[in-house]
Amino acid sequence: MRILALADVHGDHSHIDSLLEMAGKIDLAVISGDLTQFGPASEAEKILSMFDVPVLAVPGNCDPKEVMDVLDSSNVVNLHNAVEKIDDVTFIGLGGSCPTPFNTPFELEEDEIEKILEPLFEAAEGTIVLLSHTPPKGLLDDVGGENVGSTAVAKFFDRAKLVICAHIHEARGFARSGDTFLVNPGMAAQGYGALIELDHDNVSVVFLED
Repeated sequence: MRILALADVHGDHSHIDSLLEMAGKIDLAVISGDLTQFGPASEAEKILSMFDVPVLAVPGNCDPKEVMDVLDSSNVVNLHNAVEKIDDVTFIGLGGSCPTPFNTPFELEEDEIEKILEPLFEAAEGTIVLLSHTPPKGLLDDVGGENVGSTAVAKFFDRAKLVICAHIHEARGFARSGDTFLVNPGMAAQGYGALIELDHDNVSVVFLED
């Protein structure tokens, strides 16, 4: 399965066409949050209309609640607090972020995140991919020497084969812990993305830059 991973668009869709062209033939695209920069929701509509392949998306902490309505009313799969099975791969989604110092529109306490993820993982089968705006605590979450990821996401991390995250703009990259792979494709607003090849137990990543 060839997946184009995008994140942190923040209302700037100027690189998306180029990233789609660079990715070539893909099976689907995923967007791991922050489609807008605190709105408006119409920016999310514009971004989602640019794809002619299946898209799975979750909102980010900078997306107002109206973006959830846009996702629900579009052809895109709103993966927040949901499970989507594609072939033998089960996608699980978590939008928003754990608490930040900035009081952004979509933040969840750690116990709320855990309550969302537990039943989703229980319902999942086969190869599991978690699309989460926030990274797990301790991986691709360093900001100024502090790990700011989610402890709840970290708790479920090893139950997935692949986790695609965002949120920490400085932490674009690839990590692995045990049998689980983690990818932060970087800010699409800055022309970054990632092409992920998922083949059962094998994951490979090519980072894209426009």
